[in-house]
Amino acid sequence: MTTAHVPPKELDQSKVRKAALAGLIGTTLELYDFVIYGTAAALVFGELFFPNESPAVAMIASFSTFAVGFLARPIGGIFFSHFGDRLGRKWVLVTTLLIMGGATLLIGLLPTYDQIGVWAPILLVLCRAGQGFGAGAEQSGGATLLTESARLGTRGKMASLIMVGAAAGTALGALVWMAAQALAPDDMMNWGWRLVFLSSIFVTIAAMVIRRKLDESPVFEEIKRTREEPPAPLKEVAKFGKANVLRVTMMTFGVSAQSYTIQVFMATYLISIVGVDPKFIPQVLLIGALCGGVAAVAFGILSDKIGRRRVVSIITGALVLFPAPAFMLLRAGSPLAIILVMVVGFMLACQGVVGVHMSYFPEIFGSRYRYAGVTLGREFASIIGGGIAPMICAGLLAMFSNSWIPVAIYMSLVMLVSFIATRMTPETLDRDLTDPEDVKPANHAVSRANAATTDASVAQHVK
Repeated sequence: MTTAHVPPKELDQSKVRKAALAGLIGTTLELYDFVIYGTAAALVFGELFFPNESPAVAMIASFSTFAVGFLARPIGGIFFSHFGDRLGRKWVLVTTLLIMGGATLLIGLLPTYDQIGVWAPILLVLCRAGQGFGAGAEQSGGATLLTESARLGTRGKMASLIMVGAAAGTALGALVWMAAQALAPDDMMNWGWRLVFLSSIFVTIAAMVIRRKLDESPVFEEIKRTREEPPAPLKEVAKFGKANVLRVTMMTFGVSAQSYTIQVFMATYLISIVGVDPKFIPQVLLIGALCGGVAAVAFGILSDKIGRRRVVSIITGALVLFPAPAFMLLRAGSPLAIILVMVVGFMLACQGVVGVHMSYFPEIFGSRYRYAGVTLGREFASIIGGGIAPMICAGLLAMFSNSWIPVAIYMSLVMLVSFIATRMTPETLDRDLTDPEDVKPANHAVSRANAATTDASVAQHVK
């Protein structure tokens, strides 16, 4: 089994905790931005930006603007991952934070269709693209930084904190929407929704304060110290890492599709088809997110004990079977059944399996282009997975007379792709992260003792 690098106990653990907090709060902002946008797409954007369309067309158009953010993510990922592997993880994480927060703030200031006509949805799409561009390297950067900063045997747990941030962002977004929905309907549609987006400035400021004091990852410092020429991560990953980028893309594809189907599409489905009170949706998202954050850490710890591949295989296998019984329970309309479905969805698809991915993916790639490899794999999957999933599901509902069966089949099939891709990917637990080569089944045999020796070397030079 290849040994995964994790800095040793001699390293200043206050720096490790600072890295964990920085990664967590950045992902909090990213998911806060995306959740408030996704909820707005389900609840208000159709009426505000596409008022002349039928409800079904307005819903599809609204989710199309949601998809634009995911189309922009690979562009941002390509741009920022290049600098992340050349200049360091910290620089990228500060820059992406400002772009994400600024784009969300601008959405809260946009005029609506009634005010400026067709320019309103155009500006909405541009702001959404800005969100996606900034988010393109955010989670990958946080995951890489934390994976490279954690002690041997704790990398899964530490990197899973990225998804605790994701859960916190979802929970905060749900709380803000609950507050907005407490307003009178006219007030909520006139200015309440704007406050939801303007509130992102508080999360952005808090994240910036923390990230400005962030230290670079010790693994990156060691790589920078020993390399003889400037890296060309995109050229390197294109030449040597295509197979593993494809693996990460396929492992993420189904997970991303199911995750955003649960977080975004389900709100519209419950309101328009099941007849649930819109005010119930943020409450369910809040409960699901809190449970998902706990699950992310639990699965991360479990992966430190029994391996990344095994844990991800178990979760994705369960998610292949999840959609059909989930929709049967949702159709019953029972609040308890709805909460159960959403909690399981968050614990497995939205946070749980992605929590393990946060350490699994950086371990797959060698040190030459780790940031670029993780980012490209995850963000290409965002185009074919999470970005268009709510739009596809809305289209399937319209095409098949509101039947849930085609949607459930779609969700199961895309997750089957992720399950198969996981089974075709080597185990990476305790791999030496200073190794420039990608993980391969044949070379996956470095012991924990050798990794600890590498850790000691890294710690000595970082000091």
